[in-house]
Amino acid sequence: MKNREETSKPPLPKRMVNVITRGEEVNGVIYTAAERTTKITVTHEKWIRQVLEGEHIAFNHEDTDGLFIPHNDALVISLLVHDTNVKWVLIVPSSSITFIIITVVNEMQAIDRVIPKAWSLSRFDNSSVITKREITLCTFAEGVVKDTKFQVVDANMNYNMILGRPWIHDMDAIPSTLHQVIKFPSQWGIYQIRSDQRETRETNTVVVASGTTKDGDKK
Repeated sequence: MKNREETSKPPLPKRMVNVITRGEEVNGVIYTAAERTTKITVTHEKWIRQVLEGEHIAFNHEDTDGLFIPHNDALVISLLVHDTNVKWVLIVPSSSITFIIITVVNEMQAIDRVIPKAWSLSRFDNSSVITKREITLCTFAEGVVKDTKFQVVDANMNYNMILGRPWIHDMDAIPSTLHQVIKFPSQWGIYQIRSDQRETRETNTVVVASGTTKDGDKK
């Protein structure tokens, strides 16, 4: 597979971005969240580990060990992008575009990489939204390095990034929301990135609570 040619050494991450803001509709989906403050910390944590030596990607019951079962959770990961460990990255195979919010670009100190470029995005009701900026950033996943084009969204979302089919296909990756993992080939074998299901659920609980009053009525 083409990922076996990727050998570039990733940079040491200089910061971590953990941004959660209010909800907005993007590409037909409304992402809601509680208000949180931005946290930036220096970290050298390794998010990815090798899981298999063979050529084939497979999922089995062992992949669900430690998960809350049954569940209906989205696949949310952390990823090294540019020189920053970015949390709250949503994997969406149904999306034909990748997104990043402008707040994260600013925290990366990469605003000088943004170029003007308009995209028309269709909503489920056939209306459209126009994005006006684009940025190309490197994503690093244990030796697999990809230059990825992001549409820059000046809106509030629950997620810092949304990775759709362009990145998933470029990685030769296979995501599984059921198993809360995305697997992909590298020159050393098959690797995976797991979702932090517990953290995602705890935040979603805060989101639900933030939308109701003490009497149970919505704000």
